[in-house]
Amino acid sequence: MGWKGILGFDYGIVQAPLGPDISSPELVAAVANAGGLGLLRAPDWEAPDYLRELIRKTRTLTDKPFGIGVVLAFPHEENLKAILEEKVAVLQVYWGEVSEDLVLGAHRAGVKVVPQVGSVEEAKKAVDVGVDAIIVQGREAGGHVIGQDALFPLLPRVVDLVGDKNIPVIAAGGIVDARGYVAALALGAQGVCLGTRFVASEESNAHPIYKKKLIEFDRTEYTDIFGRARWPNAPQRVLETPFFHEWKSLPAHENEVNQPVIGRSTIHGKEREIRRLAGTVPNLSTTGDIESMALYAGQGVGLIKEILPAGEVVKRLVEGAQALIKLKFSGI
Repeated sequence: MGWKGILGFDYGIVQAPLGPDISSPELVAAVANAGGLGLLRAPDWEAPDYLRELIRKTRTLTDKPFGIGVVLAFPHEENLKAILEEKVAVLQVYWGEVSEDLVLGAHRAGVKVVPQVGSVEEAKKAVDVGVDAIIVQGREAGGHVIGQDALFPLLPRVVDLVGDKNIPVIAAGGIVDARGYVAALALGAQGVCLGTRFVASEESNAHPIYKKKLIEFDRTEYTDIFGRARWPNAPQRVLETPFFHEWKSLPAHENEVNQPVIGRSTIHGKEREIRRLAGTVPNLSTTGDIESMALYAGQGVGLIKEILPAGEVVKRLVEGAQALIKLKFSGI
């Protein structure tokens, strides 16, 4: 069964690399200790020494393997070198083409490579360069969304593409509970990757107001109004807050550059100003107008009713999936 694990982990549950730094070492370790795959997020700039510290801090909190996500659209060569030298179990990559050289280099270091894709075409390229697993992200996902297809029509196509190549397919986008987990398994996935559900966990580095809004709001929208200058052509899914409704029709030629500063934050050790319409997610250190910042969330957010410990999230997913499968399919 799919909950039995992927890539050597106890369960087929992946905690997404929540950016820019919402995936705290505490969150990643809690997921790892519960038997899932926790993913740190590398900074969107070269910071190899800082990254080593982040990895080593996580290792003080768990003796289980974990991974780290790298956005290929940003400078990453030095970060990548540090990750491979630290021999983190899994390298998750996103928003850029995975090269055969990258995969070979990771494999030489004993690191597994798991790209996140948003189309069958991307998945085919990943299979061709010998990746170890593939995360299939549907348009329902929170945060930055690379593809246009919904998860459930896309997922079985990628499963069929992979065929018998022994490359686990992991479903991402709008999944927050055991029902979504079992639905993904029924379509051929061997695991699920959750983002929003883990943002709304006790150990995540998200600001308390952000977590509160994930409980309060139940609707999201696909947009591109946040962070246009810094990360162009990178649409995202966000909560439908009053601020978003006020600004969602922002003309295409406008961006955050000339907007006022609405807050400040320390992100991966660097002090940052946050301008209105920047794509910066409010973390625990953020001050200012939190409700007017980018509050990313997937379409499953309406199913999140409480902030839970990350280990409890994993436990409920596993036990819930086991119970559902036993209930639904025991008579077949």
